[in-house]
Amino acid sequence: MDTSNVTTVLLAYNAPWHWQQFHAHFALRKLLGVEHLSDNSYTRSFQLGAYAGWFKVEPQTEQNALKLSVSESARGCLDQLIPRVRKMFDLDADPLAIAKHFSADPHVADLVKGNPGLRLPTAFDPFEQAVRAIVGQQVTVKAAVTVTGRLVSRLGEPLAGTNPEGIERLFPQPQAIAEANLEGIGMPGKRVQTLQYFAGQIANGELQLNMQQGYLSLVETLCALPGIGPWTAEYIALRAFGEPDAFPASDLGLLKAPVWGAQGINAKQLHALAESWRPWRAYAAAHLWQNYSEV
Repeated sequence: MDTSNVTTVLLAYNAPWHWQQFHAHFALRKLLGVEHLSDNSYTRSFQLGAYAGWFKVEPQTEQNALKLSVSESARGCLDQLIPRVRKMFDLDADPLAIAKHFSADPHVADLVKGNPGLRLPTAFDPFEQAVRAIVGQQVTVKAAVTVTGRLVSRLGEPLAGTNPEGIERLFPQPQAIAEANLEGIGMPGKRVQTLQYFAGQIANGELQLNMQQGYLSLVETLCALPGIGPWTAEYIALRAFGEPDAFPASDLGLLKAPVWGAQGINAKQLHALAESWRPWRAYAAAHLWQNYSEV
C-alpha cells in the first residue's frame, strides 16, 4: 500500500493508559472487512458526511501518545475525525481523578488500584454501536459479532481506493438496514423488527441519535422505541457516546463479576450500590467487566 499521501497526527493522553485493554476489547468485537487488528495497531474504515476512508491507530512506546494515520480520501474531515478517535480511545479521561473517586469504595477500590489505567473503549460511530447493541440483546458477544458481520457482508458498501489489509467495506447505512431482506440473518423475528424499525427512524430523521439533550433524555428516547429496554439504552449511551455515568445494571458480566463473591448480586442491588459511584458509574462498570473477564 502506498503511504506517501497518508496524514499522521500524534494524539497525546495522560498516563496511565493501556493499549492491551483496547486490543482485547477490539479482538472480541472486530468486524471483518471493516476493522483490522494487529499486535500494535487498530485500523478501520469510516464515513463522515461526504468523506469516506480509513484510519489507523498505533500506540507509541516512547511517549504518551497514539499515532493516528488517515487516508488521503479523508484528509478533509480531520478536524471532525480527531475528536471521534480521542473519544473512541478515551484519551481525555483523568485517570487520577477517577481513581481518587473510587479509592474508599469497599467493592471497586481494589479493582481500580490494581488497574488504574482502565478506560472506556467507545465506538467510532454511534449508529454502528446501536446496531451492535440491538443485535447483541440476550446473546454472547461472539454471536452478536457473527450476525453483525453478516450485515456488513450483505449491506456494507465497498470502500473505494487502495486500502490496508482487511479494510474492504463501510458499515451499512441506516436506510440499507431498514429496507433489507434480513431473512436468515440469524436473529429472532422480533429482534429483526426492532433493528429495522430503529434503522428506519434514523434514516427518515424521526430519531436523532445524539446527546444534545443529555444522557437521561437519550436513554428515555431509546426506551420508548419498541424492543429497546434499559440495558440496551444504557449500553448505547456508554459504548456509543462514552457517557461516564451510564450504567447497564442488568448486564450479566456486571452481575457475575467475582468481586461479589459466591453470594452474587442482583440488578436491583447493583443499581442501588452504583449510586455512590456517580458521576463515574461507567468506569466502575469497566472495572467490573474486567474483573469478570479474568475468571
